[in-house]
Amino acid sequence: MSFERIWHKSYAPGVPAEITIEKITMAEVLTRTAATYPDRVAIIYMGKKITYRQLEKLVNRFTRALIDIGVREGDKVAMLLPNIPQIIIADHAAYRAGAVTTMNNPLYTERELIHQLYDSDATVLVTLDLLLPRALKIKGETKIQKIITCHINDYLPFPKKQLFPYVKKTMFRKVEPHPGVYEFMDLIAKYPDTPVENKAKWNSLAALIYTGGTTGVSKGAMLTHANISSVVQQFSAWFPDLKGQYQNLTGIYPVFHSAGYSVSQNLPIWNGWGCTLIPKPEPGVIVEMLEKFHPTFLTGVPTIYTSLLDNEKFRKMNLSYVRGYFGGAAPLPENTLKQLKDLHGAIIYDVYGATENTAFATTTPWGGKVKVGTVGLPLPNTDIKIVDVDTGTRELPVGEHGEICIKGPQVMTGYYNKPEETANSLRDGWFYTGDIGYFDEEGYLTISDRKKDVIVASGFNIFPKEIDEILFEHPKIHEACCIGIPDGYRGETVKAYIVAKPGETLTKQEVVAFCKERMTAYKVPTEVEFIGELPKSAIGKIMRRELRDMDKEKRGKTS
Repeated sequence: MSFERIWHKSYAPGVPAEITIEKITMAEVLTRTAATYPDRVAIIYMGKKITYRQLEKLVNRFTRALIDIGVREGDKVAMLLPNIPQIIIADHAAYRAGAVTTMNNPLYTERELIHQLYDSDATVLVTLDLLLPRALKIKGETKIQKIITCHINDYLPFPKKQLFPYVKKTMFRKVEPHPGVYEFMDLIAKYPDTPVENKAKWNSLAALIYTGGTTGVSKGAMLTHANISSVVQQFSAWFPDLKGQYQNLTGIYPVFHSAGYSVSQNLPIWNGWGCTLIPKPEPGVIVEMLEKFHPTFLTGVPTIYTSLLDNEKFRKMNLSYVRGYFGGAAPLPENTLKQLKDLHGAIIYDVYGATENTAFATTTPWGGKVKVGTVGLPLPNTDIKIVDVDTGTRELPVGEHGEICIKGPQVMTGYYNKPEETANSLRDGWFYTGDIGYFDEEGYLTISDRKKDVIVASGFNIFPKEIDEILFEHPKIHEACCIGIPDGYRGETVKAYIVAKPGETLTKQEVVAFCKERMTAYKVPTEVEFIGELPKSAIGKIMRRELRDMDKEKRGKTS
């Protein structure tokens, strides 16, 4: 069948089917935005406001610092930071230095960090003072040579900055002198803020953003400057009526995640908008930021919105200034959508994508028809096709379920140092997502299942194989297989099916305690079931899908 972009007919008025991608790197965009809107607020951080003029100067200073400590074009600079100003400053400074940023989750365990830091070839690490002991401990098992530390209070407003070490003693750590360790603010103060040469090239590698967790699973998606600039241009074209207007987004998506990388960091910079950074997205903190700074767009995963709806203060707020909510990572429950609409009138715009396509492929039309249960329409310059699961070669018609494939300027160049995995996922420019879905006659996409085994819990991707491998290390466990099961709050949670070794007894508590010592909290199984034998294929391969079906059937009978 001939390829047809049926979604274009459903675009809202003013949204172009195609845009001309401007070949400008985000490093250059920041300079342009700072010249165009120097006094606009770029970042709000717990009350501290940083303008675009100030942000540009801070990036210039830190670029010089990185170069002076030895960072060269192509070097990998790892980030291990929450949503604080330093992550945006350091990220854009690395761009300008011609380096590659590698994004890491601060919640990861030592085991997870060692794999990711080693795999990325990072030689410089920018991290929190609180994480420095861990960084120093694992440094010898990575390629990290130099560490730059930040404090949470570095950019807090007066007098919060001064009082923080005394009031929040558990969140502040004095950095003792150590070879190869630098303090962020010392470096910032050391160098001039005058313009510095931009070494970022359009087609060169800009970032490695990892898709998952530990050895054998986690893959670094290679995103070029073309990818990260193109996607914000595509997404910005979705909102033609907002061009030139100042908006303020909540920076709830973590910048180390592909969604936050694009939305919390680069989208505001492209448009000259502000971002209210929220390092720890708890309902009380979000409500406080809403009250003080009146962001026009809220962002978050389903669990964020569920938590907010459980907050009485949020439910009673006058949020007439909010123009929209952005959801992502997992489908938003229909009830959540309805409650938010009834409370505040604004619409949740569901976003669908993956790290491999720089987070964005589809979204709910801005100012167009909203179809609850769908993830909207493909963005301009984005092609999506549905193919048969068995061969991946036959394009399916409207209404038929198949694997979702994405093509566009935002699609990665491949997985870092993983040619086989790259070849499996990228075919003729199409990214094979592993997700199952279908188009309706108006071009709206619905996600119906996942071909991949990835579990999405509270917006975090969890690969069951990595948990299986850790469980196999337990001396009493013979076999283990983890699956995702429905969870009313997290969307999904992890369930472990375990076969104990002959003669051994094991409890759920023992399994959970073992996991807590070896992995990030959100990956720890919340349900454990002991079983005599796991379902296997004729060649002895554990059949995870059959286990999921068995569990689903069991739950259906007991519900």
